[in-house]
Amino acid sequence: MKTQICATLISFAVVVIICPMLLPLLKRLKFGQAERALGPQSHFKKAGTPTMGGISFIAGITAACLLFNTSRKSELVFALAITLAFGLIGFLDDFIKITQKNSLSGEQNLSSASLGMRGRHKIIMQFCVAAALAVYVAYHPSLGTAVLVPFISKYWDMGIFFIPFLIFAAVAVVNAANLTDGLDGLAAGVALIIMIFFFVTAISGGFTQISIFSAAVIGGCLGFLCYNFNPAKVFMGDTGSMTLGGAVIVCSAFTKTELFILIAGAIYVIEALSDIIQVGYFKLTHGKRFFKMAPIHHHFELSGWEETRIVIVFWAFTAVCVMISVLAANISIY
Repeated sequence: MKTQICATLISFAVVVIICPMLLPLLKRLKFGQAERALGPQSHFKKAGTPTMGGISFIAGITAACLLFNTSRKSELVFALAITLAFGLIGFLDDFIKITQKNSLSGEQNLSSASLGMRGRHKIIMQFCVAAALAVYVAYHPSLGTAVLVPFISKYWDMGIFFIPFLIFAAVAVVNAANLTDGLDGLAAGVALIIMIFFFVTAISGGFTQISIFSAAVIGGCLGFLCYNFNPAKVFMGDTGSMTLGGAVIVCSAFTKTELFILIAGAIYVIEALSDIIQVGYFKLTHGKRFFKMAPIHHHFELSGWEETRIVIVFWAFTAVCVMISVLAANISIY
């Protein structure tokens, strides 16, 4: 447990030290956030806030993992590599988006949040990284194609369906985590709480390498929240949100708790479903909206909820879901 605590502290310290140096650099490079013209008016004042701050906790997580990678086993390094690969996709998306935004002027900047990497290119890259993860896990002698089923003491061997299942789950989780990053402190706080579940599961299940990894992610999120909680001094960008989504799916795959994301990560499910429902309803009704705005955290904003209240409620909901997941995982593991 000392190693895991140290991993958390080191990751936290790296983020807290790096952020004050990173913020001026991001401002100087004009790596600022753009807000949608049709978004909540309260967000317009956030335009220009430095983004791509996820670089800070990527550095923290990487430092902690490399420092405590004392085992000959490759799980920790591979988990880090997959997480960084998803983060790199987010970084490229952020970089292209910001470059395009800075080439515009005036009113055009207000719509630049829709810019960035082409959707199909992003999805293809995500599928490639997800496929690497799925194949590694499926053929790993200690992991394989079986998954724990919540609330029952059995594994479900998915056989040939495991690889496509995990690929789909990985892409879905990464993009759902990205959707969740819409309010100050929301994505980092939700990911932190979800990672507590994976930390507990990894410790109780004997997945030492993943317990170190999840501890490092927890520390990174804690450090980032010092600068990202309302009013945020920096945003994580797609760089950060895709990194966190990658960390979540990696931990679930290496602890064989992929199905538990539906419980522990219920916020991800709700955010993604709200977006799907909104788009589908808009097309079916030729322009009408089911929610005031999607993802659903923006619906609550436009309904009069304060941003901080939404974030805290979503954190609390995630904490309850994680507690339920811990009970379900204990039943399954023991």
